Amino acid sequence: MPSADPGARSVRPADVEIWLADLGLEPVDRAERDGIASWDLVLDGRRRFDLRVTVILDPSLALICWAHFAPPISDMFRKSYRKLLRWNDDFPFSKFSISDDERPLLAIELPIADLAATPDPDRVETLGLALARIVGIADRLLEDTAPWLWIGGRMPDQSTRTPRNPAFLARYDERLLELTATTAEAESGEATTAEAETAEAETADSVQ
Repeated sequence: MPSADPGARSVRPADVEIWLADLGLEPVDRAERDGIASWDLVLDGRRRFDLRVTVILDPSLALICWAHFAPPISDMFRKSYRKLLRWNDDFPFSKFSISDDERPLLAIELPIADLAATPDPDRVETLGLALARIVGIADRLLEDTAPWLWIGGRMPDQSTRTPRNPAFLARYDERLLELTATTAEAESGEATTAEAETAEAETADSVQ
């Protein structure tokens, strides 16, 4: 990735702080070392909860949104690498990779040169859309990643959970319809299944 134009506007840690506040997202941790700043977030989708995302600012290169997508993949899941390669084709503007400890990662890079050239009102939206896209992809791939996240791929009942960042999700729903429409269909199916299971349990109790 080319370095930012020395004559262009810079992107500072203070800018990222302002953008995150505008998005209603409060970092759980912050760090700065050797000119590189980072912010740790915990974001909820509508189906995938507690997704840890780190925003990393290298003022000379890029603002990177980096999601810790799943725990390390064990040897028995080597076929999972093929999934990651396929998803790189299926989801433009994002990149799946594997960390040194075999952890699946999902990242979106925003080049500093492009971000600095973006008008001020739109820069926060550029970051927000990147974060919302990561969450939307995590929602979309929940069933595919369940074996990585839970033993036996058995998803716990999350029907009573609500996202911690609903305003943030709603802000980008219309701009990510290719992700959010599918998520809404899945949510509807899950709700119908939960209602059916509840009704079945109530019927069994009444028979007893």
